[in-house]
Amino acid sequence: MSTSEQTTDHDTIRKWAESRDGHPAVIRTKGEGGVLRIDFGEPEEGLDQISWEEFFEIFDKNRLSFLYQDKTKDGGTSRFNKFVNR
Repeated sequence: MSTSEQTTDHDTIRKWAESRDGHPAVIRTKGEGGVLRIDFGEPEEGLDQISWEEFFEIFDKNRLSFLYQDKTKDGGTSRFNKFVNR
């Protein structure tokens, strides 16, 4: 069975995303910041790629935590991730 882990460590999040060809992105909303996402491969429509610096400013300001999975249940590399409240 695959398990999920949770972290607020910026280096862990960045390394996890980049090892899967992930890039920091945001869905812009009214007001400041937006809804954070990790975009994989080709940029997804509706997502704006942002710098890691802006990504982590929004992440910390909104007191988020990163829920992620390293491996799928069959042992492959997982892209599962979710942003949750701390």
